[in-house]
Amino acid sequence: MNLAHIPERRTPVPFLEATKGAQVRKSAVTVLVTLALAALLMYARQPPAAAAQAAAPAAAPAAAPAKAASQTPIQVADAAAKGTLKNPYADTDQALVTAGGKLYFSYGCNGCHGGTGGGGMCPPLTNDVWVYGGDDDTLFRLVAYGSQILQSKGYSRIAQENVVGPMPQMGQVVQTADDLWRILAWVRSNYHGSPECKFGCKPEG
Repeated sequence: MNLAHIPERRTPVPFLEATKGAQVRKSAVTVLVTLALAALLMYARQPPAAAAQAAAPAAAPAAAPAKAASQTPIQVADAAAKGTLKNPYADTDQALVTAGGKLYFSYGCNGCHGGTGGGGMCPPLTNDVWVYGGDDDTLFRLVAYGSQILQSKGYSRIAQENVVGPMPQMGQVVQTADDLWRILAWVRSNYHGSPECKFGCKPEG
C-alpha cells in the first residue's frame, strides 16, 4: 500500500471551535463555583456576634413598670411619699417621646396647653416657669390631682404665668400612671427654657 496517497484526515474547523468553546465555558463555571465556595467559607467564619448584630431588630419603646401600667395616676400619687415619684423614662428616648406625644393629643392636653405645649388658655409647658415646681414628683401630682387638690395637700404657687388657669384633675382622665409618665417625658423633650431650670429652678438666696 502506498501511504503517500492516503488522504490526511483533518478535523473540521467548526468542531475545533465548538470544543474550544466548551472548554472555555467549563473553565468559567469552575471559576464561579470556586468563588462561590470561597464566599460561603468567609461568611461561615464570621463571629456569631457580627451576625446577631446584623439581625438585631429596631429599638422599641421602653417597657412600662408593672405598677405604673396597672394603676391610675391618683392611685400612684396617693401611695407614694412626697418627693419620691420619679419618671422612669428619659426624654431622650425618641420612640417613647413619640408615644408620649400621641397620648398628649389623645387625652386632649392640647386643648388647653396648645398643640406643641406652647400654651393656650392655660400656661405653656415649654418654658422655665414652673408654677408649683418642675421636679417629676410635683408635675405628676399636679396633673393627677389638679391644682385645687394639690393646694389642699400643702403645695403652693412659687411662680406666676401671664395665663393662669386651674389645672383639672386629669388623674381621672389619663388611664394609667404609665401613660402620664410618657406624656411628661414628651413635655420634657419640648423644653426650651434655661437648661439649669429644666427640672425646676433653685430658690434664690
